[in-house]
Amino acid sequence: MVTRPARPVPAKAKAKLSPLALELGKRKPFESGEQEAYLNVMRTQSLLAAGFDALFKPFGVSEATFNALRILRGVGPAGCACSRIAEQLVTRVPDVTRLVDRLELARLVGRTRIEEDRRVVLISITRAGLDLLAKLDRRVLRLHHEQLGHLSASELRTLNRLLAKARSATPVSKGALRTDAARPR
Repeated sequence: MVTRPARPVPAKAKAKLSPLALELGKRKPFESGEQEAYLNVMRTQSLLAAGFDALFKPFGVSEATFNALRILRGVGPAGCACSRIAEQLVTRVPDVTRLVDRLELARLVGRTRIEEDRRVVLISITRAGLDLLAKLDRRVLRLHHEQLGHLSASELRTLNRLLAKARSATPVSKGALRTDAARPR
């Protein structure tokens, strides 16, 4: 099967296309502003995430496992249940228990059953988990700056405000969708 090279976009049509449309090689404008905004968020997330994937890979963690470790560091030595981790993760994961299993296998977290109710298992970060976060903290901040430091403080506030506004209208933000671990029993 022979693939033909993409036809160049005529200059007149190019002038009507947004930067994202041109980046994606579209020949026509997006069907709606909402569609373009959604695709812009997805494209940007993908490009930004690639930097974090590269940063975390040598340390054997993913964005989700790094985020879980930060949550556990934040709750302190007492730890918390998987459901709390699920509620606080930046990106939803389908199975927080498996994520915790991987962290435990790497000796980055530990599990403890509480005496009052043996059904409840608390997850806490280990010294190794804290040491790993200490190695990554500055690198993560540096990458944030490399990726978004070209935006002014005002632009960052506007971007954050608009993203929070977009998120506020989603079913997840209204509590309609939950991960299994966050679902009340």
